[in-house]
Amino acid sequence: QVQLVESGGGLVQPGGSLRLSCALSGDTFGSYAMAWLRQAPRKGRELVAAIAWRNDNTHYADSVKGRFTISRDNAKNTVFLQMNSLKPEDTADYYCASRKSLDSTRLFTDTREYDFWGKGIQVTVSS
Repeated sequence: QVQLVESGGGLVQPGGSLRLSCALSGDTFGSYAMAWLRQAPRKGRELVAAIAWRNDNTHYADSVKGRFTISRDNAKNTVFLQMNSLKPEDTADYYCASRKSLDSTRLFTDTREYDFWGKGIQVTVSS
């Protein structure tokens, strides 16, 4: 059974940075497309960033382009989300998700396409 465990969340001031990590266990990490999603209070779940097996194929929500970077280390079974220039509207619970794929270049942008989810981690941007 695939398990995803997020870490790195917390409280940060506007303009600050955080780096989220998500470790996958239970299967071969390199065969999974990965994503970070978030859900703010009273809002639906939003895909923030997605990445294929290959680090050079990525997708970002318009709201985070130029500020967030998704990357992965297949040797360490880990996907990262570097978040810079954080804004109060980035406050949410952040989830890591995975979807097995035979195509190393494919990523998935629909939240319903992901098979496995972490429990989530809270990010609060506030002064």
